[in-house]
Amino acid sequence: MEPDLNTGAAPDPATESPAAGPAAHATGPAGLLATAARGSVRWETGLGLLVVAIIIFGAVTSPQFLTSGNFFNTGVTSGEIAIMALPMTLIIISGEIDLSVASILGMSSALLGVLWSHHWPMLAIFVVVALLGIVAGLINGLLVTRVGLPSLAVTIGTLALYRGVALILLGANTVSNFPATYTNIGVLPLPHTQIPYNIAIFVVLAVIFAIVLHSTATGRSIYAMGASPEAALFAGIRVKRVKTMLYVVSGLVCAMAGVLWTFRLSTAVQNNGLGLELDVVAIVLLGGVSIFGGRGSLAGVVLAVIAFAGLQNALLLTNFNQEATGIVIGALLLVSVFAPNAGRLWRAGPPRWARRRSGHRSPAVGGGT
Repeated sequence: MEPDLNTGAAPDPATESPAAGPAAHATGPAGLLATAARGSVRWETGLGLLVVAIIIFGAVTSPQFLTSGNFFNTGVTSGEIAIMALPMTLIIISGEIDLSVASILGMSSALLGVLWSHHWPMLAIFVVVALLGIVAGLINGLLVTRVGLPSLAVTIGTLALYRGVALILLGANTVSNFPATYTNIGVLPLPHTQIPYNIAIFVVLAVIFAIVLHSTATGRSIYAMGASPEAALFAGIRVKRVKTMLYVVSGLVCAMAGVLWTFRLSTAVQNNGLGLELDVVAIVLLGGVSIFGGRGSLAGVVLAVIAFAGLQNALLLTNFNQEATGIVIGALLLVSVFAPNAGRLWRAGPPRWARRRSGHRSPAVGGGT
């Protein structure tokens, strides 16, 4: 399947005439209406409706949900996850994945605490932490593109590796004597607004990532790599270089998220951000990004951030058992993977085991007639 040269995205099988099903070949107004309806309904539309439903649910179940203070708190607690979802979006569209994002956050937080406890100037610490994120992302990228290892296996390994580095750096120690000038970033809004600093940074980065993904040759290359790496190579795209740069950018952004996380909590500990990689992947897939690569948009991911944060906040305000939040996240992951591919699975017919079972039965039925 060749990528669309105008958009860089892989063509949607549901819109191709040979596989669009009987309705696509139907004549008359009914067939045309069905085709138009399929073309107009997009994943982002469903996400928009989901956001509206979550807002209604939150408003009905808790009078605190629609208050400005609650919106601020929701933004504060979800900003770093939203920031890490941006580079993850590009990586998954390119056909890879990075499960080490939360460990890079934790490792960066630990390094920040160690250097501050040794009386380093904060600006120098920022530079070193940024370099650490770049190196961590570069290791991921080189192992995937140059060594040729699967990104899933590589980033599971570096997930544990980087978390171990954080443990070595800080051990059981805690650093919490950061200057108020920096810790206020995590608890106070931008001047004259109710917008948290981390959400403002997310918005700026989201615009930059959206421009790169949807309006540049690099973005078209990312879509092409996810749709067909072999075709991208034949088209002259430097697949290994682009993918390596995506991992480097991811490492840098996650290191920055680690700084924001540390200042928000006013604490550096070795397990900061533990388990956040699941939330990041859930948001990206909920945003309509195909786990197989080649499809997705930043608009969908931004809507997924709003839906994910809103749902978690609404459940918190309704005294939902927080230990069961993983059930919600797991369900979102399953729905996000299954729903966008439901049409393809339906057109493929019943699963192989069902066809084999049907094939065993058919002779018996025929023999009885």
